[in-house]
Amino acid sequence: MHFDTLITAKDLAKALGDANAPVVVDCGFDLAQPQAGRRAYDEGHIPGACYLHLEDDLSGVPDGRNGRHPLPDREAFAARVARLGIRADTQVVAYDSSGGMYAARLWWLMRWIGHRAVAVLDGGLDAWRAAGLPLTSEPAPAAAPGPAQELLREPLVRVVPHDAVRANLDSGRLLLIDARAPDRFRGENETLDPVGGHIPGARNRLFRDNLDASGCFRPPAELRRAFEALAGDYAPAALVSQCGSGVTACHNLLALEIAGLPGAALYPGSWSEWCCQPGAPIATGPNP
Repeated sequence: MHFDTLITAKDLAKALGDANAPVVVDCGFDLAQPQAGRRAYDEGHIPGACYLHLEDDLSGVPDGRNGRHPLPDREAFAARVARLGIRADTQVVAYDSSGGMYAARLWWLMRWIGHRAVAVLDGGLDAWRAAGLPLTSEPAPAAAPGPAQELLREPLVRVVPHDAVRANLDSGRLLLIDARAPDRFRGENETLDPVGGHIPGARNRLFRDNLDASGCFRPPAELRRAFEALAGDYAPAALVSQCGSGVTACHNLLALEIAGLPGAALYPGSWSEWCCQPGAPIATGPNP
């Protein structure tokens, strides 16, 4: 059995005792302190877990026009995860201590290279601790690298580029769902990008609304009702997830998958790309 959306702490602990144990990846990060995630990993992580850094491993190089966390080169990313010992049949589990906001980025990237057996630890490191499971400061044991080309298969996810989002201003065939905090969406409190506001026509769905009070994802039926109410007449395949830089947008894409509403696309550059494009219109205020 493979896990392709979420895995519980109990199921992960059991799987780690199997002969074909999953590769566990700590994706902890802090946008304000880029090295904080690595330090936290060094202090204590799930036994056997390795670490991937949002900016060094899960993103490409920003050039001032392509967003703060552009997608990495697809082949380079496949080579990076292959060095962790990930092969075509490997179960991958991603976690963080931020409600899955960074782990979901790895979940999406693995699907982008065609890898289906990838899941996010539901509740993250807090759920692992709450289950009474151990942490370690020992680094992950060296793994025999897998062949990167074996990992590169047909993508399981879709990308919508800036030009298509721009064209949608006239066509309205797509609905953008913005995962940022409501105050940033309204243009009232922008702390990360040079301009506040949102892409005209977008609707706001804060990614943290996908979680319950314990930090675990809400039940599928509850997520489905919320996204269907937000999307209205738009089918899942017409939805495009975005945020500030294409990271928390993946959290909404994971939630849609859990809800049984697959097929939405990612706008990787998101707001940080949009607001730097000449002539790109900007809207402010709440959901239309």
